[in-house]
Parts: sequence; C-alpha cells; structure tokens
Amino acid sequence: QVQLVESGGGLVQAGGSLRLSCVASGRTFSSYAMGWFRQVPGKEREFVAAISRSGGITYYTDSVKGRFTISRDNAKQTVYLQMNSLEPEDTAVYYCAEDRTSMAHTTMAYYAYWGQGTQVTVSS
Repeated sequence: QVQLVESGGGLVQAGGSLRLSCVASGRTFSSYAMGWFRQVPGKEREFVAAISRSGGITYYTDSVKGRFTISRDNAKQTVYLQMNSLEPEDTAVYYCAEDRTSMAHTTMAYYAYWGQGTQVTVSS
C-alpha cells in the first residue's frame, strides 16, 4: 500500500520561504517520477512541479519558475519543494503525488497516488 505524507506547510509572510517534504512508502520510490500540485477552495487542483525518477528532469508551472525548486532524495524516499519569495497567490493546499511512470508529467491523469495535503498560507 502506497502512502505519501506531506509536511512543512504553515503560515508565512509574503517574501518568505517554506520547504515542503513528502515521504513515500509502499513502492520502490526511485522507480517513479514525483509531482507537486496545489488547490484552493472552489478551484481545480493545478500542477506546480514535477521531477523524474532520477531527478535529472524537472518541470514547473510558469508562475513558480525561478522561485520554487523540486528535488528528491531517493535514499530517504522523500521529495521536496523549496518555495522562496512566496506570494499571497501561492496560498493553497499542496499535494505530493507519485507518477505511474518514471517520467515527469504535468497532468494529474499520470499520477497514481496522492498525499493528504499540507496547507500553505502566505500573508500580505
């Protein structure tokens, strides 16, 4: 049974930083790409970042490029999202997800497993 557990969310002022972590268990973590998505109430869940199984390929949505960095530590079965220069528009519940394949994807349909989410609130 695959489990994904996010942590690291919280309340931060605009311009601040947070690092989200997601620990995976139940499958061979190093075989699968990982992604981060976010959702605000009343809106669809949206793609934030993705990383291939080796970490060599990453993708970002345009609004976070240059501010967020996705990385992974396969030995620790953990994927990270370093978020800098946070803006109020980044406020959302952030979810990590495990891809069905080794390749990074930007669409939800490729992701087989999801965490419960962690709240990120950025105050202005």
